[in-house]
Amino acid sequence: MSFDDYTDGAAISTINVAPLVDVMLVLLVIFMVTAPILQQGVELELPKETIAPISGEGEQLVVSIDQEGAVFIGDGNAVEVSALGTRLKAILLSREDKRVFIRADRRVPYGDVMAAMGSIRRSGIEKVGLITEPS
Repeated sequence: MSFDDYTDGAAISTINVAPLVDVMLVLLVIFMVTAPILQQGVELELPKETIAPISGEGEQLVVSIDQEGAVFIGDGNAVEVSALGTRLKAILLSREDKRVFIRADRRVPYGDVMAAMGSIRRSGIEKVGLITEPS
């Protein structure tokens, strides 16, 4: 049997798309793996001021972190980072505005700020903001 027996002498007009699909899937996997890696290495210059003041209803709940890493709720109420989330959750039960703002000294290590934010988020408080001073 020859090739002409199957085609009756006519040219085959179909395209084999299996290799094309294989190449596209490999490219998709490569882009999915490399996209997050490219985003992590971008150097940024963060803004030094806010665009506009945040409007709120009533008194805002502010967590302050001083340069030694001590954490305070409001005006001078010291609290441990491990108990921060549960204390804030209890305070927010009686408030309409469920937002918490973190105000930290610029010399505080980034890890200390993130530990406070993590404690707040683990307690179920979703709306957490950071306060800056205008330059």
